[in-house]
Amino acid sequence: MAVYRSWNRTDASPKRAAESGAEFFDRIAGPFWDQVRDVINEWLSHFPDQAQSGLRSRLLDRNSDANVSSALWELYLHEMLLGSGCIVEIERPIGTRGKNPDFLVARDGERFVVEAIWTSQRLGGTVPNPLPPQLIDAIDRLPSPNFFVSYKLVRAGSATPPQKGLKRELTRWLASLDPDQVIAEYAGKVPLPSHTWQEAGWCLTFEALPRSSGKRGDPTSRTIGIHPAMWLDEEANLVHDAVKRKGGKYGDLALPFIVAVGHAAVFPEAEDTENALYGTSVEYLHASPRRFGRMPDGYWTPTLDDHPHSRVSGVLTVDNPAPWTWTKNTPTLWRSSDPNSLPAPVLPAWATAQLVEVQVEHQPAARPTHAALGLPEHWPIGDAFPRRHGSNPS
Repeated sequence: MAVYRSWNRTDASPKRAAESGAEFFDRIAGPFWDQVRDVINEWLSHFPDQAQSGLRSRLLDRNSDANVSSALWELYLHEMLLGSGCIVEIERPIGTRGKNPDFLVARDGERFVVEAIWTSQRLGGTVPNPLPPQLIDAIDRLPSPNFFVSYKLVRAGSATPPQKGLKRELTRWLASLDPDQVIAEYAGKVPLPSHTWQEAGWCLTFEALPRSSGKRGDPTSRTIGIHPAMWLDEEANLVHDAVKRKGGKYGDLALPFIVAVGHAAVFPEAEDTENALYGTSVEYLHASPRRFGRMPDGYWTPTLDDHPHSRVSGVLTVDNPAPWTWTKNTPTLWRSSDPNSLPAPVLPAWATAQLVEVQVEHQPAARPTHAALGLPEHWPIGDAFPRRHGSNPS
């Protein structure tokens, strides 16, 4: 049961704002993306027959990018387990609450449970762009061989703005600018050229960002160089909330239990995960000698004599996993600091982190990620969006 069929794909342009992830994966042309589709098809075939249909439907869901991302995350985890010599059963009934965790795993005489969660499913992903996706795509497709643009929404209208006037106005403005002159003036502290567009109750301001000389004239390049900064609040809580959601879902499993978090974050930091699981690191400034400790705000931090989260033996994280990072980002197993937790097994392709007193000790993986996945080190091979013939060399 294949996810993607073979057909003559010709559109090699980057993902459009109005395009879902499922549409993009099925539409995008080129050898790089053929490799991605082939591997997804192959990995799906490694699932039991009864599990393939549901996973395929999620991979092709055009209404939810989070559903596509979470399905890809489960596909990756399953292949990682198989490539590490594990026997994997899918959604086997286990635990005292009558629910079925994602994977029951056996390796070298040990059994353990792995439950997958994609953080953006739980927390809604990134903050949505205030511009209609059709308008973003219209700006991005403008012919602008010499400049990128950044934009800022000043005022939003009540309906989708007409695109024709905007495209005509921006094209004329960008064509009137000399990129080398703008670079020279900017070096002399002259602000970048700006332009304000107003129509139908909408008002946007644009800045022109000169392309470097080697990057000019590429017809495949997007025009928008910088989108407005839109950050998630309390991003460091992504892992904590994801693990808390899954940690008590199955009751007593009587086996080591690992929650695998696909960590979708703008700028993921290991320190954020460390603090989320073990408690925020603090220094007691007035202690002599200097003393460090941790706040009681971590997932595994006991409250008095209570150990509410001891059922979770470890948390496996990979930052922003996607097909183009599968062979590059090393999974990290954060081992429980709760003495009542069953010890989590460690696969060779996993790095580890463990709390020792108040410091976290890290150990590298014993095996490369790509080897466990059965892929070349630099897979996918080639460029995702190669420059077309006729553009200037970079």
